[in-house]
Amino acid sequence: MWPNLPVAIKSGIGVQVDGVAYVGLGTAGHGLYALDLSNPEQGWKARAPFPGPPTNGAAAAAAGGKILVFGGNGKVTSNVGSATIFDDVYMYDTVEDRWSRLETRTPVGLSGAKALSLSNGRIAFVGGYNKQLFDDYLAALSMLDPNTQPGEVARLVRGYMGMVPKDYRWNGDVLWYDIELNIWGSYGQNPFPPNCDSAAVETQKDGFVLVSGEIKPGLRTPDVKRVSFREDICEWRRLADLPNLVGDEIQEGLGGAFAAYTGGQILVAGGVNFKGSRANFEAGNLYSHEGLTKSWRDEIFSFDGEGWRQIGRLPHGLAYGASFSLPDGLLIVGGEDRAGNARDEVFTVNF
Repeated sequence: MWPNLPVAIKSGIGVQVDGVAYVGLGTAGHGLYALDLSNPEQGWKARAPFPGPPTNGAAAAAAGGKILVFGGNGKVTSNVGSATIFDDVYMYDTVEDRWSRLETRTPVGLSGAKALSLSNGRIAFVGGYNKQLFDDYLAALSMLDPNTQPGEVARLVRGYMGMVPKDYRWNGDVLWYDIELNIWGSYGQNPFPPNCDSAAVETQKDGFVLVSGEIKPGLRTPDVKRVSFREDICEWRRLADLPNLVGDEIQEGLGGAFAAYTGGQILVAGGVNFKGSRANFEAGNLYSHEGLTKSWRDEIFSFDGEGWRQIGRLPHGLAYGASFSLPDGLLIVGGEDRAGNARDEVFTVNF
């Protein structure tokens, strides 16, 4: 039996360092909590609070026994009108239980990106929203009153949601950050359309699989890719797409799903999508999720290296939580349920 979180958490961070799971931020605000995975009966321990503004959707990874948190989005102060994508970088020392803000800025918006820990001490990044476009849209939206200016609000939303994927200018570079040298670099361009809120899981040394994710707001993809790093080279390979569900002609893809690598297989569970969004987009309706209902998925899939199959269901639809690979399965921590509420539950998915 795994202990529940002290507080419900969604859209936060989840990083493992030396057998300890660290989960926090998002709806936990400044909170960070740690669980020794070898002694879960000891429960979650509160750690030093995050010193920056509360952030959602930040990219986070471990390097040298430390946790790095990049960007995310939120309000700088509670009284400002709109959220923004942060470009700050914070480091948490797991030994000293201490946070510090690093003297660097993310070169692009990394909210919704995935941070990948490499064996050379670098952290690589895939995806991420465009900061200027995101900030400008939310700032303009905050200046309108939906009660007295519904037409203007609708036009602004339709204009933003009705663009083709490339016009969102999401990060297509595979960036890297060196914690010791405090410098940024690039492994080059991602050959696939950039995704945000994909599931990422390490399957081998410096090798990761990225499952699904958004290609524009409201539109997901069933694409699955493998990315491998060696020296200064980044190699990509497309794998089998997520399978169609029984009775569905199209796999909508998933945003914010949970994933783990265990027993030589990848497990993917939960996530969100809009049923009908891909068909709308392919029919030329660029505001592809207009009028559709957001769906929190409960399916569990496994991938053996050749193909996918559905192997079960979660107790309920769930997305945007933390996930960890265990020797015998996938550990799911927190997340968002069908009502949009954050959850505090912790449980495993096993074969």
